[in-house]
Amino acid sequence: MASHEQPYDPYLPSGRSGTPGATAYHHEGTDRTAALQAQIDDTVNVMKQNIKRTAERGENADALQVRTDDLNERSKDWKRTTNRVRKVFFWKNVKMWAWIIGAIIVIIIAIALSKLALLSV
Repeated sequence: MASHEQPYDPYLPSGRSGTPGATAYHHEGTDRTAALQAQIDDTVNVMKQNIKRTAERGENADALQVRTDDLNERSKDWKRTTNRVRKVFFWKNVKMWAWIIGAIIVIIIAIALSKLALLSV
C-alpha cells in the first residue's frame, strides 16, 4: 500500500478515480448537488411562506369567529327585542279594536234605545 491511491468514493465509477475524466465527473456531481440544494432551499422557503400564510389565516379565522359569535349574540338580542315589541303592539291593537267594538256597541244600543223610546211614545 505504498502507492498513493485516492480514497474510495462510492459516487465515482470504479477505475476512474485517478483519471482526468473523474474530476469532470466529480465537478458535474457537485454542480448537480448544488442545483438540488438550491431546489431544496427554494422548496423550504415556499414551505415557510405557506406556514406563515396559514398562521395568518388562522389568526384571521379566529378574529372572524369572534366577530361571528358577537353577531350571533346580537341577532339573538334583536330577535328577543322584536318579539317583545311585536307582543306590545299586538295587545295595543287588541285594546284599540276592543274600544272600537265597544264604541260601536254603545252607538248601536243608543240607537236602539232611541228607537224604542220613539216607538213607546
